[in-house]
Amino acid sequence: MNVPENLMYTKNHEWIKVDGDTALVGVTDYAQKELGDIVFVELPEVSDEFAQSEGFAVLESVKAVSDVYLPVGGEVLEANEELLENPELVNQEPYASGWLVKIKLADKKELEDLMSSEEYARYLEEVE
Repeated sequence: MNVPENLMYTKNHEWIKVDGDTALVGVTDYAQKELGDIVFVELPEVSDEFAQSEGFAVLESVKAVSDVYLPVGGEVLEANEELLENPELVNQEPYASGWLVKIKLADKKELEDLMSSEEYARYLEEVE
């Protein structure tokens, strides 16, 4: 299972890559494999605000429809509109071109609630 070390993770299988006061958010390799082939992505609008753990996007696959939850609260600065035309990028490159949103962090202290790559890898061993 691919678990990049430079990211933080949630138990709902989202990742976040922090850069100062902003961050990219997406779903993990584990999540995309569990969902199967992604056929539709519903993204929020720029300037939408969400609380930590609030649903902000929807991924529809051939197997299921799944909400995606924001790892930390924040304001959407950018949504990856490439996914609207090419939702399969979530499957192909979940940590690169398959990112979902870029946010402005509301409270950096919320990052303390997230797992490191090592903690997430151990968590995956428990759930598999």
